[in-house]
Amino acid sequence: AFTQEWPLFSHAHQISYSVGAGNTGAGAAAGDTLINYRFQAMDETGTRPAFSPRFSVIVPSGSADRGTGGDAGWQVNLPFSKQAGDVYVHWNLGMTRVAHESTPQIAASAIWRARPMVNLMLEAVGSDDSVLIAPGVRSGWNRGEAQTVEIGRAHV
Repeated sequence: AFTQEWPLFSHAHQISYSVGAGNTGAGAAAGDTLINYRFQAMDETGTRPAFSPRFSVIVPSGSADRGTGGDAGWQVNLPFSKQAGDVYVHWNLGMTRVAHESTPQIAASAIWRARPMVNLMLEAVGSDDSVLIAPGVRSGWNRGEAQTVEIGRAHV
């Protein structure tokens, strides 16, 4: 997926879009697009995690025939994040509604900052009938006010 995020008037309000892609066995295919609004409800402190609820509209830009989406819908996520030294812990409860079907989700991740722009990650996502565990590496670079991030994951 590719995500682009911008502040909307202040740090507390962010808008973004995410364009999905997948490999369906028949080759690469575009996935659905999410238009996101995120509200920074709580900033992290020494004793409290950050909390940033997000609401997304799912735009059907994928293909139902190829298994990469194709139906309109919405998604709500309630993510929390906390840093402890060079380790970042995230947990999230969410719900996705597509084609008259609702799917609850629970997710967690731990990210270790091995170097200033290199992170080792372990993510897990569970829904009604599946669990995905994804170790990965994230790197990036800053260019002025902009930051580009590249993520590589293995799905188990």
